[in-house]
Amino acid sequence: MIRLVIVDDQALVREGMSLILGAQPDIEVVAAVADGPELLAVLPAARADVILLDLYLPGTDGITLLREHLPRPRPRVLMLTTVGRTSEIQRALAAGADGFVLKDATGEELAAAIRGAHGGVTTLSASASRMLARVRPPGLDALTPREREVLELIARGLSNQQIAAALGGLAERTVKAHVSNVLAKLGVRSRTQAALLVPRD
Repeated sequence: MIRLVIVDDQALVREGMSLILGAQPDIEVVAAVADGPELLAVLPAARADVILLDLYLPGTDGITLLREHLPRPRPRVLMLTTVGRTSEIQRALAAGADGFVLKDATGEELAAAIRGAHGGVTTLSASASRMLARVRPPGLDALTPREREVLELIARGLSNQQIAAALGGLAERTVKAHVSNVLAKLGVRSRTQAALLVPRD
């Protein structure tokens, strides 16, 4: 069972999501709160696996809360907003969010994103993915030709060993260095997040 905490300052949104997501057979809504202080107060007892965290909250925005205030180790965090901007999605991923969903997502999309985050997969809702697909991410132009090749192979799901073989037998430590450079230049923390920023045709 996935233990979920919902954080949104609109009571109607909290209640609606609690009903929809709580009806899923593998999701239990253990708390639904309105802001950062309430979240920090309930977290110790909630034993949450995933937090569905609104981007815009009174006082402190969700990204700042994620980056600076959540205890470590922390639950998985899915960022949530009504009107997403590409820059916000990228900021959220760079801050370590485990996914980003817009409030126009269906209940099934939300549930799937929660399951993905719980399983360690960075997940974007369909509308957020379309937004990223239309924009060239910052840092992409800073990649060397070799780093761009590595990024494309990361996006195909290849391991460092497989990337080394695909690029003509590079040493794995060389590939690891390229991967680290790619993540740093794109401003993300994981291979999955980097893959999400690869431009789609």
